[in-house]
Parts: sequence; C-alpha cells; structure tokens
Amino acid sequence: MADHRPHTPHDTGRSTCCRRALAAWGGLGPVSAVWLVPGDGSSSVVDALLGRLDGVLDDFAALSPGGLVNADVVRLLDAATVAANRVASLQCRTVAEADRRRLGDAIGERHTHQWWAGRSRLTRSEAGRLTKLGVALDEPRHADVARRLADGMLCVEQARAIVEAVEALPPVVDDEVRDRAEDALLELARQHDARDLKQLGKRILDAVAPEVGESHEAKRLEDEERRAAEASDFTLYDDGEGRCHGWFTVPTHVGTILRRTLLALANPARHGAADLRDASGEWKPSRRRMGEAFIEYVERYPLDAMPQTAGVNATVVVTMTLQDLLGEHATALLDDGSRMSAAQARRLACEAGIIPAVLGGKSQPLDLGRARRLFNKAQRIALGVRDRRCTAKGCETTASGCHAHHDDPWSRGGRTDLVNGRLLCPHHHRLAHDPRYAMTVHTDNKVTFVMRT
Repeated sequence: MADHRPHTPHDTGRSTCCRRALAAWGGLGPVSAVWLVPGDGSSSVVDALLGRLDGVLDDFAALSPGGLVNADVVRLLDAATVAANRVASLQCRTVAEADRRRLGDAIGERHTHQWWAGRSRLTRSEAGRLTKLGVALDEPRHADVARRLADGMLCVEQARAIVEAVEALPPVVDDEVRDRAEDALLELARQHDARDLKQLGKRILDAVAPEVGESHEAKRLEDEERRAAEASDFTLYDDGEGRCHGWFTVPTHVGTILRRTLLALANPARHGAADLRDASGEWKPSRRRMGEAFIEYVERYPLDAMPQTAGVNATVVVTMTLQDLLGEHATALLDDGSRMSAAQARRLACEAGIIPAVLGGKSQPLDLGRARRLFNKAQRIALGVRDRRCTAKGCETTASGCHAHHDDPWSRGGRTDLVNGRLLCPHHHRLAHDPRYAMTVHTDNKVTFVMRT
C-alpha cells in the first residue's frame, strides 16, 4: 500500500525519531549497546527520550496562545492534534507489551488495563479500551493501521473503528478480503471521522466483496435489532426537589423518531424570541430547548391515543379544594402522592392530560367529568382520588393497577356507586371473590382477608 504521509515537520518514523534522540544526546554508541534486556534495570535511551519529551512539553506549556497570530494558533492546534495521536500510538504499543509480559501479575491484578488504570488514574473503561486497541494493533494484520496512528494520520477513535470493522467481518471472509477492507477504510479515513467510519465499516463488504456483503448486512441488522429489542430499558426517579431524572435504552429507529419529533417541537420557527431566551436574556442552549420540547410532548400527548388500564386512560388526577383552585398560593395533590402548585395545576388542566378533581367542603367530588354510566371512567377516577391505591392493608399497588370492586356484590343486588365501591389489586380482588377467604372492612376503609376455618 502506498505511503500517503503528509509532509509536515512531525512526519518522522519511529526509527528516525530514535536516531535523532541518540544524536541529540550524543555519545551513546550503537543502539544495541544501550538497550537492556527486559527486566534488567532501565535504559539510558528511554531516559534521554523522556527527558526531551518533558522539556518540549514544558516549553509549550510556557507558550501563551493568546499572544499568537491566527496562523500560528491553527498550526499549533494541528500539530498538537497530530502529536496527541502519536502519543496515543505509543501508549497502545507500550500497553500491548505490558500485556504480553503480564506486568499486572506483580500486584495480583487479573487484567493489564486494571493495573494500568491504578498507575495512571485513568478510568478502568478508558484504560480497557486503549489496552484492547493496543493488543489488536500489535497483530501483524493491523500493521498499516498501527503505522498510520504512529504517524499521526489517524486519530485513536478512527483506528478503533477500522480495527473493529475488520474484526467484525464474518468468518467466511478470507485474509485477502480483510486486507482489502482495511485498505479501503484507511482510504476513507482521509475524509471521514470515526463515527462515519463505524457506519461505513458495517457495509465495507459491499465495496470489496459484494457477493457476501448483502447477506452479511442482512444478518447483522437482524442481530442488532434483536439485541436492541432485548435491551430496551427505561428508568425514572424523582429527586424530591421538583425534578425527575432518568435514562433509557431503545432501538435506534425509536430514538430517531423521538429525536425528530422533539426537533420539530423545538424548532425556533414555532416560538417567539422570548421563548428562546432564558431568564438572563441569553439564548437557550439546544439541550434545554430539547428538554422543553420533551415536556411539551408528554403534556400534550393525545388522550384518545393512550391505552386504558382498568377502564381508565393513563391520566394524572390533581386534587384540590375549590378555594385552592381559585387561590394564588395554594398547592394541589397528585394521585401518586406528590404535590404541585395550584397555578401549575390550572395550566395543566387546560393544556395537558390532567383531570381536576375539585372537592367541596365534605371532600365530595364536584367535578369528575361526565358520568353517564355506572362505574365509568369518572367513577374510576373518583375511586382513585379517594383510595389512591389498593385498599387491602399493606398493599402498595397504585390506583392504575387496581380493579373496581363492589363491597355488596352486583350479583346480589349491590349498587354500582362510589359508596359501594373500592379499589383492589388483581390479587386481592381474587381473594374478595374466593369463598375460602373472609374479607373485613375496617373503619379506615382498609380491608383484611382471613382464610375461613
């Protein structure tokens, strides 16, 4: 493969660098006279190189970029980027050697990256990624990638993307095709960053071996989709300070849909200048605008599209007295036990999937929607406001997971109204209708079950 290294002052091979270091230090003689066998003391060559490296870095640390012209700032940034890649190459080569010698065994570490992390204060994950890359680049099949990284022509993440793409090729691909794939990715690295290379690597067989590329891609996509579906996850928690935090893992296409939906809601064309600035008058960063778009998405999701649980949509109920509803400094109770300001409740009642349960002096529901049928949605909501959760003592099942139960069974003439109804989770609802158990209603409206003798 042809050598395409740029002509810069930093474009020197490893052997040239060592020779220059020896010449600058002077008097060392042949390399074989100064390199020591592994484990036998330390090398004066390494001492000289490290001394020069520290000296150069000290000189640059004393340099103030603020006093440079634009051209020098650009040159310095470009050179520092190349140097960082070359130093990363040195890290990879050296940690690969440390792994080969199992240097971590001296302190009982199971893996080299754990030993290195302890010495360097890198995180174990960061040390692990570099160690894995270093071991891979030490293999002859990735010699070209290792050389490009050492020359500063690749960044670490580009090198990792190329190596991972080649290693992920199916076993049926022979060494010749793997070499062509790596050469193609190295060429693409001239114009593409690591993120693009990762995507291009997934389809590199289409360019170098179309006969196997299509079937490989189809299987890879199927495997990715299966793993993504199995790894779906959602976590949400309240910090007690008026904020909820969370994270989720969803398939890529779901993330794409969500991102585009929020981008559409956050589009500046939909908002006035006042909405796009924060309290200090500064433009809101994109992350905040996306967060506000997510709030809008949740608050205005169409209720008729929501699934129903026990006859009721996933609806939040806000409870307050009529006096609180009209007041300015009152609070409202949500059906999960948390609270919000009355002003917030009024806003949500107008704009979101919120049903106001306004209570009179005797805490009787005055406004619970249209009640046209018995145990309809309005009555289910009223039971949720009153009972909040399963009425069996000790049960924590929330209202949305409960059934509406008749204390006096409907089959025996019992009325389907609020005073004859209660919330029971599916388990306790089964016990209420199981002739082997006796249910007792206590003065606090809680119930207990005892097996009949």
